[in-house]
Amino acid sequence: MALLSHSAFKLVSATSAMAVAGLLTLSAPYASAASGDSDHDGMPNRWEIRHGLNPHKADARGDKDRDGLRNIQEFRHHTDPSDQDTDNDGDDDGDEVGDDSSTTDPTDSDTDDDGTVDGDEDADHDGVDNEDEDDAEESCQADDGDADQDGIDNEDENDFGTNAHDADSDDDGSPDGAEDSDGDGTDNQTEDDAQDDADDQGEDETDQCQSGDQGGSDDAKAGTTWYVVR
Repeated sequence: MALLSHSAFKLVSATSAMAVAGLLTLSAPYASAASGDSDHDGMPNRWEIRHGLNPHKADARGDKDRDGLRNIQEFRHHTDPSDQDTDNDGDDDGDEVGDDSSTTDPTDSDTDDDGTVDGDEDADHDGVDNEDEDDAEESCQADDGDADQDGIDNEDENDFGTNAHDADSDDDGSPDGAEDSDGDGTDNQTEDDAQDDADDQGEDETDQCQSGDQGGSDDAKAGTTWYVVR
């Protein structure tokens, strides 16, 4: 058999190389997808691990932080599935997404840049702050979580000028709930509890949550949690 000419050999080699490259290019996305999302729930492994979810359990429909937003929606909206209020504006992530308004963004504490955080705004002009709109409908104390366990609900920390993720925001050795931010002689926790009773119609005292629901169960208890799907 006659040997291929030098030019012909180069052509065959180049064609083979292109074919192999093409196969690698076609297979790469599938290989990446398979290794990047082990449980095929639509959320990448790295993201799940970073936010305390199990990358080997399909939990896209779960609501770890009980903010009304499913885990998969937290991923799509760039919010934190372990934090009811990602931007710490007093308005839960689920409420902000559900509002579907240009006046509030779950990743921007002051969407309209007017100096007032979104939770303290009144988007529908009904005299009730955004953060308090759904209080009367909440039937579980966990809906108004206290991430730093300082005695003040996450959504109310901004009202006292404190941080929802720091039990002692001013580092003076006294928890935020024991402080008296407005100097009226009543500590913040007592004021917050009184406001909760007024807004939530006694929610904190008639907690209807069962212990199984507190940890962010994948299955929502009927009648206690609503979900936003967008």
